[in-house]
Amino acid sequence: MSTIATFAGGCFWCTEAVFQRINGVLKVTTGYSGGEVKNPTYEEVSTCSTGHAQSIQIEFDSEVVDFETLLRTYFETHDPTTLNQQQYDIGTQYRSIVFYHDEKQLEIIRKVLKSLKFEKPIVTEVKEFEKFYEAEDYHKNYYNNHKDRPYCQIIIRPKLGKLYKNNHKSTQG
Repeated sequence: MSTIATFAGGCFWCTEAVFQRINGVLKVTTGYSGGEVKNPTYEEVSTCSTGHAQSIQIEFDSEVVDFETLLRTYFETHDPTTLNQQQYDIGTQYRSIVFYHDEKQLEIIRKVLKSLKFEKPIVTEVKEFEKFYEAEDYHKNYYNNHKDRPYCQIIIRPKLGKLYKNNHKSTQG
C-alpha cells in the first residue's frame, strides 16, 4: 500500500539521497513545504521570506517499510537540535520539520520524539501537512547526478555513511 511522508531536514539534496536508498521507498520528490507563498521558486525560498523549508515528499510501500522506520532514519541522518541550520546551510529554509498527514502519523511522531536521546534539545517542528510544491528539475536526483561535486562529497556522502553505519536492514546499496 502506497503512503506519503513529508520531511524537511536541511538541504533537500541530502535528504533525497538518504531516502532514495531505503527499501520500500518508491519515490522521493524534492520541493518546498510549510510556507505561505503559492508556487515558490528556489530563489524565493532562499530569501527566507516565503516561510517554506526545503522538503522531500516520500512515497513508500508501507508493507515493506513503515512510517516509524522512515522517521527514525530521518532523525539519525540530520541534526534535529540545530535551529535553522544543517552544517554549512543556514536559514529558515533548512529547518527541521516533520509534516504529518494523519492522526496515526502524529501519534508515531510523538512516540518517536519521546524515545530519542540527544545531548541538546530537539528543535524539530511538527506541523500538519498542508501543501507541497515540487522543486525545479535541476534539484531532482541531485546526488545521483553529481556525486563528484564537492558538496556531494563533503556533505551528502557522510550522511549516507551514517545510514549504512546504522546498519539499516531496509537500506539498499
